[in-house]
Amino acid sequence: MGKDKIKWLDEPEQHDYPAAESYLSLIFTVNKAGSMARDLEFISAKISFKAKDIFRASGLPLLGLSNDHVESNKDKIKEGKSLSPILLVRDEPNRKVIVADGYHRLCAVYQFDEDALIPCKII
Repeated sequence: MGKDKIKWLDEPEQHDYPAAESYLSLIFTVNKAGSMARDLEFISAKISFKAKDIFRASGLPLLGLSNDHVESNKDKIKEGKSLSPILLVRDEPNRKVIVADGYHRLCAVYQFDEDALIPCKII
């Protein structure tokens, strides 16, 4: 399946922002995590990055099909359902990108096409 077959929603789903805040609160203070989640929600600009580049910048491992969430997202792709764009935070001091929400979607897309462009909101 090529990158043109992967469909995307225009905007992240509303539940993605609290999920991002929850994850970010493990890394940052609760107040900072909340501020970042709000910034992600209200930033209007989206940019697309290749799946392989997001992995390289994040340093995260690729989750396999044994993960239920990855498998669920792969099923959505096969069924032609649209995925939610992913939410990223630049961690400039560590020269990494944090996948605040969308890690499982990223893994699913990568397994279809590592060069697929993934729409993101990034701060």
